[in-house]
Amino acid sequence: MLQQFHTRCASLDWRVSILLFCVVAAVNGQIRYTIPEEMRKGLFVGDVAKDLGLDLKRLVSGRARLVIDEDNQYVVLNQNKGHIVVNERIDREKLCAKKSPCSFSLEIVLEDPLELFSITIEIQDVNDHAPAFPKKEINLEISESTPTGTVFLLDSAADPDVGVNSLQSYSLKANDHFVLKQHTRGDGSKYAEMMLQSSLDREKQNEHTLILTAVDGGEPQRSGTVRIHVSVLDANDNAPVFTQSLYTVSVLENVSRGTVVARVSAVDLDQGYNGNVTYFFTHLEEHSSCPFEINSYTGEVKLTGDIDYEVSPSYEINLQAKDPWGVVGASKLIIELADVNDNSPVITMASYSGKISEDSAPGTVVALISVQDKDSGKNGQVHLNIDENLPFKIKSSLRNYYTLVTEQNLDREKRSKYNITLTATDEGLPALSSSKTVFLDVTDINDNAPAFSQSFYSALIAENNSPGVSVLSVHAKDPDENQNARVSYILQECEISGSPISEYVSVNAESGIVHAVRSYDYEQIKELIFVVKAQDGGSPPLSSNVTVKILIQDQNDNPPQVLYPVQTGGSLVAEMVPRSADVGYLVTKVVAVDVDSGQNAWLSYKLQKATDRALFEVGLQNGEIRTIRQVTDKDAVKQRLTVIVEDNGQPSRSATVIVNVAVADSFPEVLSEFTDFTQDKEYNDNLTFYLVLALAVVSFLFITCLVVIISVKIYRWRQSRILYHSNLPVIPYYPPRYSDTLGTGTLQHVYNYEVCRTTDSRKSDCKFGRAGSQNVLIMDPSSTGTMQRIQSEKSILDEPDSPLEYVVVTLYLIQLCSYLSVLKSQVIFILCLCVQYSVFHSLNIRTFI
Repeated sequence: MLQQFHTRCASLDWRVSILLFCVVAAVNGQIRYTIPEEMRKGLFVGDVAKDLGLDLKRLVSGRARLVIDEDNQYVVLNQNKGHIVVNERIDREKLCAKKSPCSFSLEIVLEDPLELFSITIEIQDVNDHAPAFPKKEINLEISESTPTGTVFLLDSAADPDVGVNSLQSYSLKANDHFVLKQHTRGDGSKYAEMMLQSSLDREKQNEHTLILTAVDGGEPQRSGTVRIHVSVLDANDNAPVFTQSLYTVSVLENVSRGTVVARVSAVDLDQGYNGNVTYFFTHLEEHSSCPFEINSYTGEVKLTGDIDYEVSPSYEINLQAKDPWGVVGASKLIIELADVNDNSPVITMASYSGKISEDSAPGTVVALISVQDKDSGKNGQVHLNIDENLPFKIKSSLRNYYTLVTEQNLDREKRSKYNITLTATDEGLPALSSSKTVFLDVTDINDNAPAFSQSFYSALIAENNSPGVSVLSVHAKDPDENQNARVSYILQECEISGSPISEYVSVNAESGIVHAVRSYDYEQIKELIFVVKAQDGGSPPLSSNVTVKILIQDQNDNPPQVLYPVQTGGSLVAEMVPRSADVGYLVTKVVAVDVDSGQNAWLSYKLQKATDRALFEVGLQNGEIRTIRQVTDKDAVKQRLTVIVEDNGQPSRSATVIVNVAVADSFPEVLSEFTDFTQDKEYNDNLTFYLVLALAVVSFLFITCLVVIISVKIYRWRQSRILYHSNLPVIPYYPPRYSDTLGTGTLQHVYNYEVCRTTDSRKSDCKFGRAGSQNVLIMDPSSTGTMQRIQSEKSILDEPDSPLEYVVVTLYLIQLCSYLSVLKSQVIFILCLCVQYSVFHSLNIRTFI
């Protein structure tokens, strides 16, 4: 029958999911569902979204989840549909045993904002168990003297189902001596007694076999049977009688095994052997988990297992006293357990992310905490506390729920992590407590601007630096973290000498290194002052500025510049010294400046060369040129002095100036001397320039003509190779066309010649054809003048292009003359002549030869 029931339930699974009658109560945020046990995984339990009046989007955004005991994950929440469905098979008997109604509670937690809803799921019993007797056979020994109306207590059948599915009635197979009586205990369980309705006669029948049937009220109905074997004994007139019809004791749940919890006794008025009484528990199953046992001779009831008030607060045991002849008496023992504070509170984080932003206002919820204590009364009343030194506090919420909230403003830069120890303590004696440490990270916000390590940066750099060289590095720190602490360096726009600062320096956005964009010139700019901004990566970003000053150091990169005497290319300036000049006569003064600064601009003057070094001297510091002796008539009129001006840099730089001095008493004498000299010099310079220009032009024309000749020679050579080395039996050759344009030649029209030569016999056949209007003139193969004509054509092909070669030779001669005039070197002239002779010879330009 049990197998038929399961088969029938499986076929009706689809109907069960629809016909689940769900009783929904939406009072104070609580709902209740009722479902049968043994439902398959995935079947529908209830629509919490609809029953709670919640939108599906709210379930998803609030990260809805069920808070369930970790050991009983019977249902799960489908966020997308808002349904609670079965997660695993629910066995009502395993969950609640005989407890009815059977239910378990859970909570739905929503975040942002935090909401909590309680749900109770009641499990309805399914008739999946048949009543079963603890033994397969009951053996009774009844004295024949047993009076009618004597009651015999029978073993009760056990059915773990409840309600109508539990044991409902007993029935006894019809017989002549016994009838069945049924009774109900205080807890609703049923048991049967068999009453003797007519006297037994051992001499007529010494044994009786009866069938006892236990039936439940489920649909379909299930039943169990046991065989009762009655042995008729000789007379025993009195049955044992317990001293109390009901024994009640109270026991602490923490008593140790072996403790005697109760003692029962029964009296048999018979004497001797018939008065011996033994004690039994009658209603226990074969593999019962009853944690008690009774001594069959003394009636002591001892604890043999573990008892727990939270599992079963009381035990009801049926007692039986029996004499040696099988006459029995019955009683009942009720053992009530007293609760002991033996369970520590259990802390569960119902909602906890482990992170909180540092800008959270006081009162922000950090976590939702569930604290459970299985004890009852004061032993189950719990208080939750945390360390008082932390900026958090505990607030009591719903039943057994607490919220951890912030009490002060948080600052991640002062403290970024908190280890929060939660301590739950009950009110038992002695009190029990448990602790749980949670770790909370304070997340960063961009509340700190970058700070430079210095309030002002300065650096030195020498002028004429290489572009891109690093000058200095600025550095800023941001106490925030991650992107909020990522510092970028930005060059603030400004102008220096009318140009943007970006043309002078650049700043690496990541490292803060300042690079020189170009080479600096101290003579143009002495210093650079600009502002660098440090900006973090927060949103919105925060920033700070710092001023940077770069001083440019001077280098000796400029030679002295002579201001006087002025050096001109078109005219010659000379200083006059009369022949009557005395010693120390001031001829002139060399004036020079150096745009560098410092010692790089200190100038000294020296006389490098002079026509007569014994006549003049130059002042080392002032550049004055003076005579150092008396001028005589023997001194030359034209005096040429070379003065070198040096600075004091390392290394030093210098400039030279030529001073022309005329030793004469009259101006016409000076003019005649210096004019000849200037004109000769200019004439030679102009002549050399024009010769070089002529040589360049002639060389270019000469090379161009050579390239043309070489190209023609290569083309003809390729044609001849095709003629003599082709693998074809007949090779056509097409010479150029010749025409007598005036009509006075041997041919009146243009003719085409097709010369055919064989590769083996070297004989040729010429075909003479039609006039020039035809493309090819076909000649008679038998003509005897073929070879002579071909030879004449070959000689024509071998003749040089006379006009072009004459041009080349002419250019060659002009070029030789130019070399000779410009180079004025016989060796170079001879080398040029040999090289170009070789080129002409290789090109077969015989005109030159």
